[in-house]
Amino acid sequence: MATTNDLKNGMTLDIEGQLWTVVEFQHVKPGKGPAFVRTKLKQVLTGKVVDKTFNAGVKIDVAILEKREMNFLYKEGEDFVFMDNKTFDQMNISAATVGDSAQYMLENTEAIVAIHENNPLYIELPASVVLTITYTEPGLQGDRSSGGTKPATVETGIQIQVPLFIKQDEKVLVDTRDGSYLGRAN
Repeated sequence: MATTNDLKNGMTLDIEGQLWTVVEFQHVKPGKGPAFVRTKLKQVLTGKVVDKTFNAGVKIDVAILEKREMNFLYKEGEDFVFMDNKTFDQMNISAATVGDSAQYMLENTEAIVAIHENNPLYIELPASVVLTITYTEPGLQGDRSSGGTKPATVETGIQIQVPLFIKQDEKVLVDTRDGSYLGRAN
């Protein structure tokens, strides 16, 4: 238990059985009337953002999220199997929980798994990953009508836009937030 005066950005709250992360907060003390706290909260599971106002000093439930460093081992049916880097315990995480991150995961990809009451909530991948181009058309030097990029398929199966000079079997850095090409990998 904490009060609204203790709110900080990134704190996770349990409001009516749902988990919310504090994105922004502002303490307001008007000239007349009691103080209050204006917040912007993000629903942990769905990503929905809402504005909520609390009276100052009201007690709120703080949810304790455990963030563990884990390695993706392999896919088993619809589940993804991760191993805790410290305890070496294995955990099956559903495809729904992994979400779009699955598009950027190869075996032994490191990720941070957020866990609440032994239930995995979501995973966080590094900002970029190294993937190998499995197929792309050769780029024509004079072909500039498409802005200097061409589609390429990477080893996980997704298609990204890469510059014309990228060839098949090259390793590239891919942004895990939006799937954009960041550069060649060393």
